[in-house]
Amino acid sequence: MPRHALPPQVLIPLIVACALFMEQVDATVIATSLPAIAADLKEDPVALKLALTSYLLSLAVFIPASGWAADRYGARTVFRSAIVIFTIGSILCGLSTSLTDFVLYRIVQGMGGAMMVPVGRLVILRSVPKTELVSALAWLTIPALLGPVFGPPLGGFITTYFDWRLIFFINVPIGVLGVFLATRFIENVREEDVPPLDLKGLVLSGIGLAGLVFGFAVLGQELVPVWAALAVAGIGAGALWLYVRHARVTPHAVLDLNLLRHSSFRAGVVGGSLFRVGIGALPFLLPLLLQLSFGLSPFASGMLTFAASAGALIMKFTAAPLLRRLGYKRVLLANAVLSAGFIAVNAAFTPFTPHWIIVMVLLVGGFLRSLQFTALNALSYAEVEPQEMSRATSFASVAQQVSLSCGVALAGFVLETMRAHRGEMAVTQSDFAVAFLVVAVVSLASLAYFVGLPRNAGAELNGRKPDLADPRSEVSPDH
Repeated sequence: MPRHALPPQVLIPLIVACALFMEQVDATVIATSLPAIAADLKEDPVALKLALTSYLLSLAVFIPASGWAADRYGARTVFRSAIVIFTIGSILCGLSTSLTDFVLYRIVQGMGGAMMVPVGRLVILRSVPKTELVSALAWLTIPALLGPVFGPPLGGFITTYFDWRLIFFINVPIGVLGVFLATRFIENVREEDVPPLDLKGLVLSGIGLAGLVFGFAVLGQELVPVWAALAVAGIGAGALWLYVRHARVTPHAVLDLNLLRHSSFRAGVVGGSLFRVGIGALPFLLPLLLQLSFGLSPFASGMLTFAASAGALIMKFTAAPLLRRLGYKRVLLANAVLSAGFIAVNAAFTPFTPHWIIVMVLLVGGFLRSLQFTALNALSYAEVEPQEMSRATSFASVAQQVSLSCGVALAGFVLETMRAHRGEMAVTQSDFAVAFLVVAVVSLASLAYFVGLPRNAGAELNGRKPDLADPRSEVSPDH
């Protein structure tokens, strides 16, 4: 590798962050512009949740193959190819003329994102010692968090004063830069002995995840009858049941359920998924609330919602010291309650709420949620063995994307149910209030998985060994 001034735990995360920056800008820009996109495509704004869920589901379907592809063909090769596919998908989204086109091209973007971010994270995990992992992940997310900070105001400005289609073309120069930096500085690390791809597992998990979440997402929409949506969800649930049976007898299952034997991985994935349901709903609910219910322009909406990402950016400078001082378990328990509370507070917003109060709530809430994400992302890999790392990153990434997609689907379902109950098409502030409260309760449910963690969970990440004399330092897989 060429010599450079920055150490690997800084340089490599910053390079990977170019890809994450591109993805985060794209996601936050779209969320801010949903009402305008819906108006231009002559669609119901709530129906545009399909543009978000289709992308997230595409990630979930293709992520399981990312670890295997990186092992087989080399991390740099897969990482660069993923950036190219994502960039092409972005261009196609900017050229779409219907909801069907838009959803299809978002799936193409998801195919690129499925390989781009998980493989980038895998590069970091293989290049950085565990004692430097929290700092490395923080470096990874600092430039990436600039995407959500700049995304809402940028997307709102472009949508208000130009054309929403232009927001997709800003990914092109970022993609070119990412390909160049990856070629220049990232080694093409690959494994010598790679097991065959679990194709049957990939198909079953893909059908299961896509069917279950997509069926739920279209429930209540006029796109398909209710019975059809339930049938799709039923097929998805059946496929997931078949996958679980398949994974139990397959040595190299595409989603390795044996990883759940690690208490920290189980808490990070399962508890983290519940927490992310509430978080996944926010980028969907907030722009719709501010624009449809409060009457703000996309630009004014973006100038408010960026505060959440600004709070997350501030947190990255304090995450490692907080986790070292307080410990992972204590932070996860207290912060889950605080974060859920700040999601629920959004239900109290009205058109007369001063904007500075909205900004402060979003700023503090973003800080707390980002702290939880950092703790969960690092803790998930505390007990994972090096040879399990690629499977662990795939599993964790799938869980993250599915939970975010479920958050959007759940929020959309609540909005549709509330307006259907009134017999109206318009969504009101009270509808949004119920949606915020529902997703906050789901996020709070993550506490059930953090309570069972050992007191010194994540000690390996702080350069310490677990205290084997403490009976809580080991948690059985059935706990």
